[in-house]
Amino acid sequence: MRNVEPQTPMVKQYLEIKKSLPKKTLLFFRLGDFYEMFNEDAEVGARLLNLTLTHRGTMPMVGVPYHAASSYINKILQHGFKVAICDQTSTPKPGQLVKRTLSRILTPGTVLNEQQLHDKNNQYILAITANKNEISMAWIEASTGEFQIATSKKPSELLPVAHALNPCEIIVPENYYSEWKALDTNVRESIEVLLKNRTISELPDFYFDKVHGANIAMGILGVLNFDGFGITPEYYPALGPAGALLHYIKENFRQNPQNIESIKLYNPLEFMQIDSASMKNLEIFYSSSGQRVGSLINAIDNTVTAAGARELENFIIEPCLNKNEILRRQNCVRTFVENEAFRLKTQIFLKGTYDLARVLTRLQNKLKNPRDLNAVRLTIKQLPDLKKLLQKSESVEIRQLADSIHTFDSLQNLLDAALMTENLPTDLVDGGYIRQNYDAKLDEYRELSTNCKGWINTFERREQAQTGIRSLKVRHNNNFGYFIEVTKSNLSLVPTHYIRRQTTVNSERYTTPELKQKESEITNAQALSIELEEKIFIELVGETLKNFPELVTTAKTLAQLDVFCGWGELAQKWHYSCPIITTENCLIIEQGRHPVIEQILKSENSFSNVDITDFVPNDINLEANKTQIALLTGPNMAGKSTYIRQVALIVLLAHIGCWVPAKKCKMSIIDKIFSRVGAGDDLSRGRSTFMMEMSETANILNNMTPASLVILDEIGRGTSTYDGLSIAWAVVEYLHENNCPKTLFATHYHELTRLESSLPYVKNFQVEVKEWQNSIIFLRKVIPGASDKSYGVHVAKLAGMPHSVIARANDILKELEDEGTNFTKNVWHKKQKSEIDKNQLTLL
Repeated sequence: MRNVEPQTPMVKQYLEIKKSLPKKTLLFFRLGDFYEMFNEDAEVGARLLNLTLTHRGTMPMVGVPYHAASSYINKILQHGFKVAICDQTSTPKPGQLVKRTLSRILTPGTVLNEQQLHDKNNQYILAITANKNEISMAWIEASTGEFQIATSKKPSELLPVAHALNPCEIIVPENYYSEWKALDTNVRESIEVLLKNRTISELPDFYFDKVHGANIAMGILGVLNFDGFGITPEYYPALGPAGALLHYIKENFRQNPQNIESIKLYNPLEFMQIDSASMKNLEIFYSSSGQRVGSLINAIDNTVTAAGARELENFIIEPCLNKNEILRRQNCVRTFVENEAFRLKTQIFLKGTYDLARVLTRLQNKLKNPRDLNAVRLTIKQLPDLKKLLQKSESVEIRQLADSIHTFDSLQNLLDAALMTENLPTDLVDGGYIRQNYDAKLDEYRELSTNCKGWINTFERREQAQTGIRSLKVRHNNNFGYFIEVTKSNLSLVPTHYIRRQTTVNSERYTTPELKQKESEITNAQALSIELEEKIFIELVGETLKNFPELVTTAKTLAQLDVFCGWGELAQKWHYSCPIITTENCLIIEQGRHPVIEQILKSENSFSNVDITDFVPNDINLEANKTQIALLTGPNMAGKSTYIRQVALIVLLAHIGCWVPAKKCKMSIIDKIFSRVGAGDDLSRGRSTFMMEMSETANILNNMTPASLVILDEIGRGTSTYDGLSIAWAVVEYLHENNCPKTLFATHYHELTRLESSLPYVKNFQVEVKEWQNSIIFLRKVIPGASDKSYGVHVAKLAGMPHSVIARANDILKELEDEGTNFTKNVWHKKQKSEIDKNQLTLL
């Protein structure tokens, strides 16, 4: 850092605070009504915020208004920097250095202010360690206090949830890069993808020690051990990253986080696993363009509150494998499907609530915002009537939710009596949020300060009369307080007892002993009024937080109610059905539809008479010891990819408790969903499209179980025809002989359809098309049987290829098909001979 003007006390103060900050942290230094940045921070801030750089002496300087700081802070955080807030803690006085304190360090994962949070998204911060033997993680949603940890010897069990969390910030050990070099290639690459384009913060390795971490966690949680949280042994490995994470948050909060009161052990076996590639391929959280629009979560999000939207996200991050919990959610949705009026009344109450979890977090961590306290008041005001409504339901599950909603009559009465009803400020600086008649002393101070206007007017009229100066005015500004202003043309009339304070271009300013005395009384009254209001506010927060456990439980229940209401609306509007969860090993869907595409089709045709029947529904029937691998052939654009994706999405919806877009659905519990769909590369790591395809396929084959769902699209297309066909052929055989999960295998290699006759659990299906006048019509219907054509040349014709190219392509295609037939026959004969040889060996 530059050594600039160290002789200035303010500069010394700034440099001392700046020296204590971590890398890539910009210091917002409060000077009056602005946050200023100096030196390198000013240069970086000016560039990031597109502001004009100025100078204070020789120091580069740029500032942002104090009251508008949040929007500027957000921009800085989005660029991967952190922001340290240094506030004034003493009243400015002439000739004295204002005291300043580092009050917060803001990072993407530790922000709490409403303006810096995404309403509908969780903002997780994750700490991770990994070695050859195990992987450990801890994650916290700082704005709600959610805190989970996990350790596994199988990285494939934990890394999917890390990707699903989509953390905005990740904490790693300082030597993580060298230590992780020894990891399995796929594991290391999965972690590298997780770290990509996120804010990464490094901490010394000892913070990740499990003993050190356990001690930090016990201190912050206020416990002697973790037995009450079901965490054993005492020094569970994931307590290492947990301790590092808690230390990091404590440093940024500048105090212990007050809203983190429990810790949960994440068990990956309780939730369906979906790896990061499958989440991307299925467009669960984001569409292929990186937008929320076009994703599954967007299609099924009918929530009316931010807390409900985040709870929906949590359900998708952790798809449930517990049949009883799935049934509970289904039955809650059923109530809102069958009784629209009941749902609409419930949603009216929910719309009147605020984001309690995040509001309580801000109040606990001393972010003083009267509007947050008012949000509590307005929310709890909805609860008694909402509870009564839910208690009348015939559904046991809905009545159980009603039991989880607490009412807070005494707290509501207190807040109603204490708080103003309108125009509450966002901070405590100027007061004005406590009601009249709530506190007698406060009323007295206000009376003195507010009635000063009457006294000033009387004083002004009297002075005008006594001096004969009709233009005499009593004015006020922040620098000089109250003063008497006399124009220069009337200076000869000024009494001798007037005390001169300032000369301006057109006037002179004076005061008198009487005016100074009154000014002192008014100023003191205003200061005492503001001070007392803040004291009352803190007392009200304390009374509110006495109800913290009940408020948190209520907030969680409101969020779930919102999700279930939204799903009820979804099911009613789009004719969803309730899936049957069975112990039979099967996946049976009748007239299933793609939940995203059918909505897009309706939206695109919203001005026509098109209805949801324009999306062609299809069936699937996979059962143990019958059809377990559906081999799907058909041309490009016929709908193969849509069909296999919709099956996976229906399975996911069933496991989060949502109803599904199908006439009927029956399935057993699916432990994992694997998806290899679409083309993509990762050239930054030297991985071609085909290499990505093979890596993702290898991951599936190495981690699938008999209870998994596997969807594969065009395996082998990234290489030569015969290489690709050979790989695809071998993959189908491997799936059949190893665990044989429920599989949908879409392919252009119609040669694979021969496998139906040799592999008993493989059955051929095709997407039906009609040929008409040397063209094709896509019917989008999946029917039993095998396609013997890919119709690629027909699709090229539809795309507008020159006629000569189409004609030549048809000639070449015929020759290649003849060669391909011979190739397939040879593979087939060798396969049959191999089976015969095996049988002969068995007989011998």
